[in-house]
Amino acid sequence: MTLTLPAPPRTTTAGRVRALPLLAAVFMTTLDFFIVNVALPSARRELAAGPTATSLVAAGYGLAYAASLVVAGRLGDRYGRRRVFTAGLVLFTLASAACGMAPTAGTLVAARVAQGVAAALLAPQVLALLGALYPGADRARAFAWYGTTVGLAGMSGQALGGLLIAADVGGLGWRTCFLVNVPVGLAALAPLRRLVPETFGPARPLDLGGALLLAAGLVLVILPLTDPGRWPALVAAVPVLGAFVAGQRRRVAAGRAPLLDPALLRDGAFARALAAVALLFATSAGLTFVLALVLQEHHGLGPLAAGTIFTALNAGFCAAAPRAERFGPPTGAFLLAAGLLALAVAAPGPHPARLLPGLLLAGAGMGLAMSPLISAALAAAGDELAGQAAAILGTAQELAGVAAVAVTGLVLLGLQAGPLAALAVPAACALALIPLTRRAPRCAALC
Repeated sequence: MTLTLPAPPRTTTAGRVRALPLLAAVFMTTLDFFIVNVALPSARRELAAGPTATSLVAAGYGLAYAASLVVAGRLGDRYGRRRVFTAGLVLFTLASAACGMAPTAGTLVAARVAQGVAAALLAPQVLALLGALYPGADRARAFAWYGTTVGLAGMSGQALGGLLIAADVGGLGWRTCFLVNVPVGLAALAPLRRLVPETFGPARPLDLGGALLLAAGLVLVILPLTDPGRWPALVAAVPVLGAFVAGQRRRVAAGRAPLLDPALLRDGAFARALAAVALLFATSAGLTFVLALVLQEHHGLGPLAAGTIFTALNAGFCAAAPRAERFGPPTGAFLLAAGLLALAVAAPGPHPARLLPGLLLAGAGMGLAMSPLISAALAAAGDELAGQAAAILGTAQELAGVAAVAVTGLVLLGLQAGPLAALAVPAACALALIPLTRRAPRCAALC
């Protein structure tokens, strides 16, 4: 099966404005996965957080997000995507304020979990609403905006967090990394009802039992990735997820709607695009995690100086993203692998400026690959399954990111193998991405 993306349209300025509330939410929720790495050292000292609480501040967001995504997609289909998006945006804004004002480590952990649930409510609705706002040929351009926003947010965490902490507005320090979401969230809420229409997906009953089994299984999978000492949870995940799969098969056999449509998961084009997106996000998460530690611990840079180095990654992404439809994922995958090779050569050296060429190449590779791959996955799913596809895509991204951070952390910190060995993890993901995109035509399709 060959998937060909539609030609990019000439979208008007007014049309782009309609997408701003949705893209603002995407930027905030993606940024919060990464910016916590910058805020965490200061927050840990101020709140006297122990190892478990520190780990949960970082992992609680991802756990809640991944466990809630599929259910959130179905809620949007059933109760209205704009309505569920609005609820998620309100909750995310309130949870961000709670993070920024947290008096204890336990409060911060609880607020981070609430942020993760809110982000899950938002994510699948964004893609479904963009599809409704921009039908036909305009949809490719809208999904490209989405992919670019995700990429910029993911690579801006270190730089933006460093700037916010260095600015120390009102003496708030690390708290501004969370409080900055409050004005952005309010600004996105204000025009939402006027700009974004209400849409619904297929009116199917929600499988609550299946939803609980899936959420529990995902949590049990992710926990050992954040703390290897919790490996028994991975064993427990097998029967839980097995029960979920068996239950979905029984629902299909009985003619009832499953939580996840098996037809979507069996679609070859969607499966290939999904695997490619997961590898791309694993590469990005592993790379940013390793470099954050290398710059601050090996090179002794502070958050602001480290963030300045990271801007090379953003610059490469921004320069390449507008050219994604011309060059596409194959070129992007090769540039990404080449950039990681250059970083592996430069990382052990004494001067952090040696990292800049590799960061520029890696950023350009991500810019060429990200939007077309996300668009390909969503186009393969079609309109009816857009909510489910978005939820599966987000879950795969989260799982891939957490797994990459866990493995690179084990290599760098647990095995004390050094930055060169740790960079081998994202490099392996980038190399595995190449075969999935080599047969893609220049229009950035996956075939």
